[in-house]
Amino acid sequence: MSRRADDGILEVEYGFYPQTVATQLMQSTLEQAYHSGRMRRTGNTYTVDSRKYDEYDEKFLPRTIDEYEYDNKRYVRVLANSDFGGSKFTLSNGCEYVDGDYVWVEVEPVKWIVDEQSGIMLSEKILFAGVQFKHKRDYKGDFSTTDIKQYMDTYFSTDLMQNRSFVESKPLTDEERKRMERRQNPYGFNFENVSEEEIIRGALESNIAVFLHGRSSEGKSARVKQFDPDCEIIYLRNATPESLNGKSVFNSATGEMIDVAPTWLSKIKKKCEDEPDKLHIVFFDEITNALPSIQGMAFNIVLDKEVNGIWKLPENVRIVAAGNDLNDSLAANTMAEPLFNRFAHVYINTTVDNWLQWASTPKKQYERLNYKKEEEQLTIHPSIYAYVAYKSSGGKDVLRTPYNGEKPNADPRKWEMASKVLYATGQPEMLRALIGEELTRDFTAFTRQRVITVEDVLNGNYTEEDLEMNTAQKFATAVGLSSVDDSNLLTIRNFVMKLGPEIGATFDSLWSHGDESRLEKIAELKMVELSEGGMSR
Repeated sequence: MSRRADDGILEVEYGFYPQTVATQLMQSTLEQAYHSGRMRRTGNTYTVDSRKYDEYDEKFLPRTIDEYEYDNKRYVRVLANSDFGGSKFTLSNGCEYVDGDYVWVEVEPVKWIVDEQSGIMLSEKILFAGVQFKHKRDYKGDFSTTDIKQYMDTYFSTDLMQNRSFVESKPLTDEERKRMERRQNPYGFNFENVSEEEIIRGALESNIAVFLHGRSSEGKSARVKQFDPDCEIIYLRNATPESLNGKSVFNSATGEMIDVAPTWLSKIKKKCEDEPDKLHIVFFDEITNALPSIQGMAFNIVLDKEVNGIWKLPENVRIVAAGNDLNDSLAANTMAEPLFNRFAHVYINTTVDNWLQWASTPKKQYERLNYKKEEEQLTIHPSIYAYVAYKSSGGKDVLRTPYNGEKPNADPRKWEMASKVLYATGQPEMLRALIGEELTRDFTAFTRQRVITVEDVLNGNYTEEDLEMNTAQKFATAVGLSSVDDSNLLTIRNFVMKLGPEIGATFDSLWSHGDESRLEKIAELKMVELSEGGMSR
C-alpha cells in the first residue's frame, strides 16, 4: 500500500515486523493467554541475536522467536536484554523491566519513506533485532563484511516478507498445554520477582546461613523475628570467647577438665527439642563490629555447624548474621573473604511501604518455618550444570567471579549453595543473594531457553516439533544433557545425535570431561555405530 503525504513524500507499507510494545494491561492479558495455551502460533518467526548485550566481541548467534495471534492482532514474546546492567528501565508502555523479563511486542506493517531521487527507502521506525554492527573492531568501510549486513541478507529480508496467513489450531488438550509450558520452562522454575523476606525464607529452608546488610535501625532483627520470634540473639560486639565458645573448668574431685557449653547453645538445644518440627534461628548480630578473633570463632560455627569443635548444632538450627557496612560504622571491621562467602547476602532497604506492611502484621501471623529433612538430589541442580558448562564452552568463566568484599560473587561453593536454593524453592531470583544481581539475571535468561532436559528424554516427553530448535537451543540442550550418568548414557546420546553431528560431538566432549574411562566408553559407542553402519550397507 502506498500514499502521498501532505508534503508530497511517497510513503509505502511493505512487510511486517515487531515494532510497538503492548500496553501494560495487554502485557498481562497476553501472558495469561500464553500460559493457558490460548495463544495461536501463526507459523511465522523472527530472528534476533541471542548474545547478551555486553558480549561485544561475540559473533551473531541467531535465536528464533515465534509469532502469535490474539484477538486478530499478532505479537512476539521477547526477552529484555538491555545495557542497563540489571537496573530497571521503562519502555514506552510505562512499565518497568529488568533484563530477563519477557515483553510482548505487536507485529505491525512496516511503513517506509521513499527517497525517489536516490531510489532508497527508510523505515519510519527503527527496527530492532539486537544485532551489533560488527563484532570485530576492524571496520574499514566495507559494509558487506559486517554482522548487520549478513543478518539483513540472511534473516531480516526473509522475516519481513513472511506469509501473513496463520495456522489454525484446535484448542489444546491438558497434556498438550502441559508439554508447551514445560518447553517454555524446562526446569519448572518460578520466575516471579522475590522480596528480601522471601530470599531470607528460601535460604533458611535451604540450610544456608544468611547475612543481613543495612544501616543501623533498618530493622534487621525485626526481619529475623518474623521467622522465629523467639530466636537466640548473640551480640558479637560484646561477646567473649567464653560466652561464644564455652569454657573448660577443672574438676578437683576427679582431677579432670570439664567442657561447659555456652549458655546460648543450651537454650537453642532446648528449643529444638521442644519443637523438633520447626526451624530455630541463632542470630549473630553486629558481626562486623566484633573483634577479628570473635569473627573467627563465629566462622567456625557457620562453617561446621559446630561449637568449639565439640558440640554439634541441632539439625533444625539455622544461622543468620547481621552487621553494618564499613562506611556506616567507624567500629566496623572487614569480614574475611571465606566468612563473607559462607552467607547468602540480603541488602535491607526499609521503605515506607514495606515498613507499614510490617507494622500492621500481628505477631501471631509471623511465619514459623517448618523443618524438613533434605531429600537425596543430584550434587548440583541440572540448570546450574548446564549454565556453567554452556558459558565455559563459549569461553566465559562464570564458575568464579571477582570478589570485592561488598557484593556477592560466584565460586564453586556459592554454586553449591545456589543449587540447594533452587531445589528448595525453584525460584532463580533467590540467587541474587548468593552470586549477585548481574549473574543472576544472566542465569535466569539462560534457564528460560527452550531446551529438552534429561528427564524429558528418559520419559519421552518430547515430540518431533520440539526438535525444531535453532542452533543455540540445540547447543544449550546438548550441554544440559551432558550431565547424564553412565547408566542412561546410551539413551541420551542416541537422542543428541538426532540434533546433528556437530551437536553430538559437543555432547561427547562435555560428557567425557577428559576422563579416560568415559573417553573409552564414547569410543566403544562410536565403534558400535561404525559396525552397524557397515552392516546396513
